[in-house]
Amino acid sequence: MKLKKILYVVLGCIGATLGALGAVLPLLPAFPFLLLAAFCFARSSEKLHNWFTGTKLYKNNLESYIKGRGMTRKTKIKIMVTVTLLMSMGFVMMDQVPVGRIILACVWIFHILYFMLGVKTLKAGEIFGKSEVECDGE
Repeated sequence: MKLKKILYVVLGCIGATLGALGAVLPLLPAFPFLLLAAFCFARSSEKLHNWFTGTKLYKNNLESYIKGRGMTRKTKIKIMVTVTLLMSMGFVMMDQVPVGRIILACVWIFHILYFMLGVKTLKAGEIFGKSEVECDGE
């Protein structure tokens, strides 16, 4: 049991570090790594989870999505462009594996549809513009 918690802490730290880098580097997405960190810290330690959810990094990049409010257009576009670039590299490398290309294409289409239709698009001011009570009351 102790080993499992240590593994979650290590993965959470890696996710938080890559997420912090992704917040400042244009091609590295912050969102999936911060989501990994939030998941791992929640599984490993309440103290680490509370610390992480209190950071500005979490609040600026992940909090609105976790609370079900959505993402800004900029965040959605950044995620979709990054995934598209990475998947297209895999698509090109699989020129001899047509089944792999079909699977990648299906995953890519699902990804685009999910972010376009399944995740609410927020205006930049909406993330910080409402109080906690107003957001929960809607």
